[in-house]
Amino acid sequence: MTDVMVTGLGATTPLGGDSHEHWKGLLDGRRAVTALPYDWAQHLTTRIAAELHTDPATHFEARDIRRYDRVEMAALIAAREAWTDAGLDHDPVPSDRLAVCVGTGMGGLTSMLEQSQFLEAGGRRRASPYAITRTMASGPAACVGVELRAQAGVHSVASACATGAEAIALGADLIRLGRADVVVAGGAEAVITGLAISGFSALRALSTRNDDPQGASRPWDAGRDGFVLGEGAAVVVLERASRATARGARAWARLSGVGITSDGYDLVQPRPDGAGVAAAITMAMRDARVSAAEITHVNAHATGTPVGDMIEVAALRRTVGDHPVLTANKSAHGHLLGAAGAVEAVATIRALHAGHVPPTCNLDVPDPALDLDVVTGDPRRLEMPAALKTAFGFGGQNVALIFTQV
Repeated sequence: MTDVMVTGLGATTPLGGDSHEHWKGLLDGRRAVTALPYDWAQHLTTRIAAELHTDPATHFEARDIRRYDRVEMAALIAAREAWTDAGLDHDPVPSDRLAVCVGTGMGGLTSMLEQSQFLEAGGRRRASPYAITRTMASGPAACVGVELRAQAGVHSVASACATGAEAIALGADLIRLGRADVVVAGGAEAVITGLAISGFSALRALSTRNDDPQGASRPWDAGRDGFVLGEGAAVVVLERASRATARGARAWARLSGVGITSDGYDLVQPRPDGAGVAAAITMAMRDARVSAAEITHVNAHATGTPVGDMIEVAALRRTVGDHPVLTANKSAHGHLLGAAGAVEAVATIRALHAGHVPPTCNLDVPDPALDLDVVTGDPRRLEMPAALKTAFGFGGQNVALIFTQV
């Protein structure tokens, strides 16, 4: 089987403008959720979110700010960092061997709302010439693909909150199938808007802890009442191992196993028995050819919703047992929807590489059913032969990624 290496990492999140600052924020236990200062937010049931630490527009000229939606800018920032981190600025990849696989859950929603408001107000007779390219679901992938001149395929994944992880999984498949030697893969999301917050609130999915923004995202805590919306992007460079070795590239980790399943159960609720989740984890373990005993760390999907958190715990117990050390990054930076799986995959890779597991914030009173080892307080030093990243999304999408040490 073709080995796939992770040779580059990039991110822009509520914790930091790049992957290094993001990782430091996780280790320090920083929490990025704040009260929203906008007039449109004041009448909402939920008035908190985790906005980007660094305004993406500061990375672009005025012309490009007009061309790109916020989600596209975030994707480009993360991709540029990952590309440079992989050392590819000065070591070109043949265009016909370079692919892109970047997804988003909701696309250019901010631009869609903006253009709609202009037209409804009568301020313009026609939409912006960039209206379509700023709102199309494939926008983030297309922008990255054009900038990098990728010609081995530009793929856009949309599987709700599993998007970023699934994009990475499919990127590995492209390399294994021989369709590309290098794949730039990840996810992006930027939909902190009244519509998105109101819609999730109507589903009773969001926390309403408006008086305590930093304490609102509480995975596995007995007092959890929903997730907190975040925004950002993360991208990894996946590379055929033989190519990475030949050019002397530094590898962060090996992407050894992927698993993708679907519940076929409900558009919003996860399957109560967690069978789909467990099947994805088992599939990834089989693909990676690792035993449960070798998986010592799990970066859990854990959103802070009353139902979903414990279904995942039960599935983990059935598949990998009770020995792995868990963490939940959403407690620090909120739920980045289509970017979540990619952002947390980057954190999983950094944890594996550094041998440190960042803490879960706000786990003050654990749910009585939580009987697994979760890191809280300070980071924990840990030997990690293999680490598991899980990601799930509306529609019953389940993704598991297993990274191993190089």
